[in-house]
Amino acid sequence: MMLRLFAFLALALAATPALAQQKVNITADLFNLDESTNTAVFTGNVVVVHPTVTVWAPKVVATYGEGGTTDIKTFEATGNVRLKTVDQDATGERAVFTPADQLLHLTGNVVVVNSGGTVNADELVVNLETNVSTFTSSKKGRVTGVFTSQ
Repeated sequence: MMLRLFAFLALALAATPALAQQKVNITADLFNLDESTNTAVFTGNVVVVHPTVTVWAPKVVATYGEGGTTDIKTFEATGNVRLKTVDQDATGERAVFTPADQLLHLTGNVVVVNSGGTVNADELVVNLETNVSTFTSSKKGRVTGVFTSQ
């Protein structure tokens, strides 16, 4: 199911007490923490490794609130973004997760692949609270999918 791909991202990136007990490794060519704007910026070959997901992107920006880096407001990966779990692989140009509303937006040439098939779209919005995934495309194109029966 396509939703599983994005549920892991929310778990990997949302700052919750449960997450504080899990190890998330982030590597990058450069890391800049700006306490005046509450942003953590990772650039250059960024790899975020969580027990259930790996995210690759040229740039990742996390904005955080008064609680510091454990109070994540948004997580944004940009460039050629790839999100991979054991079962699924998704790519796009931009991924944004906002823990407050439990929405994950993957935009720009979205491709989601799993053993059941492939879906292509301009945008995917996953509401992790309602478990609803919505694929959309521009007026010039359509959402496409190729599915295999098992």
